[in-house]
Amino acid sequence: MLSHWFSRVGSSVPRGFSRHYVLGLLKEQPMTGKEIMDRAIYDSDGKWRPSPGLIYPMLGRLLEDGLIDEVENGRYRTTTSGEDTAADMKSLHNIVQKQLDVMLRVGNVGKFMAFDLIDRVSAIGSALSSNLDRMTEQEKEKYKEFLLAELAKLDEQENINQKVTLEQK
Repeated sequence: MLSHWFSRVGSSVPRGFSRHYVLGLLKEQPMTGKEIMDRAIYDSDGKWRPSPGLIYPMLGRLLEDGLIDEVENGRYRTTTSGEDTAADMKSLHNIVQKQLDVMLRVGNVGKFMAFDLIDRVSAIGSALSSNLDRMTEQEKEKYKEFLLAELAKLDEQENINQKVTLEQK
């Protein structure tokens, strides 16, 4: 999965990706920082080699945010809040992935829109994940409405692109 993603976007890792990746790993099983780094290298076929300078400070922030706990032998695991955050991000990822798959099938216009969407969602996702625990319910609702509006725009553009494609045939 991660290797496939890197083959599409190159070796650069968007801001916020590491945090979601680590939460996803720790949701599966408790791991040490070293095990997280080794798994990232393995999952990306060596294209992404996160450094201790990335992983350990991030683990510290995740601890401070209450998203993970330190268990035994230097291993970390997600808390209930961390699991909820990981589940929310997975749900958002699934929605966006479906939209991207359709847009990439439409051709160059769809491909341009897909990459633009990746940039937007990455920035939004990073902002959300970094501040989610500090947001009021009203702020969370505003972000949710924003994301839903963006998805509605994608649906509208997808319908337009499909009509254009059908007309060209």
